[in-house]
Amino acid sequence: QVQLVESGGGAVQTGGSLTLSCAASGITYSRKCIAWFRQAPGKEREGVAGLYTHADSTPQTYYHRSVKGRFTISQDNANDAVYLQMNGLKPEDTAMYYCAADRRENSCTTLVPWYFPDWGQGTQVAVSS
Repeated sequence: QVQLVESGGGAVQTGGSLTLSCAASGITYSRKCIAWFRQAPGKEREGVAGLYTHADSTPQTYYHRSVKGRFTISQDNANDAVYLQMNGLKPEDTAMYYCAADRRENSCTTLVPWYFPDWGQGTQVAVSS
């Protein structure tokens, strides 16, 4: 059973930084997409960034256009963790952030929420102006 646990959320001012962590366990498939989504009150859940890994190939990363150049997704294979480094935070980045997992590369390239069967509980990020 796949389990995803997010941490690292908090409250920062505009321009600040946060690093979110997603601890993954129970993933048995070798090809996988781990992605970050966010959902603000009254808005739909949207994909932020995805990281696709398979075998020994270089991981592929994908970003929503609104976070390119500000957010970086990375992994720590030793700890089965995926991180989201967020710099230059803006008030519009305020949301609950979720980690999700799927085995298909297409899930990472599209960052469509309903492609992902496994989700964490989320961690809250609040950016004040």
